[in-house]
Amino acid sequence: MMMEEIFMTKEKIQEDLDTLEQLVNQHEIILFNDDVHTFDYVIDSLIDICDHTLEQAEQCTFLVHYKGKCAVKTGELDDLKSRCTQLLNLGLSAEIV
Repeated sequence: MMMEEIFMTKEKIQEDLDTLEQLVNQHEIILFNDDVHTFDYVIDSLIDICDHTLEQAEQCTFLVHYKGKCAVKTGELDDLKSRCTQLLNLGLSAEIV
């Protein structure tokens, strides 16, 4: 193997490790179904707090309703903590996993 090939291989391995590390550090906010809030309330909350588009918020709301829960936001823990707290303050049931 030439030195250039070895360097390229090391560079590729480092990129793979960096990508894996980013994936490992990702968490999710899980939103749970309740019998209290309207669809519109949940949709508006997801748009405001999780930066969803209308379509994303609608899809997540239907999944929560029919499946009982849905991952509504993925990201780093520090970012998700405040978002999850805001959802809880609105009376929604959510947790970070």
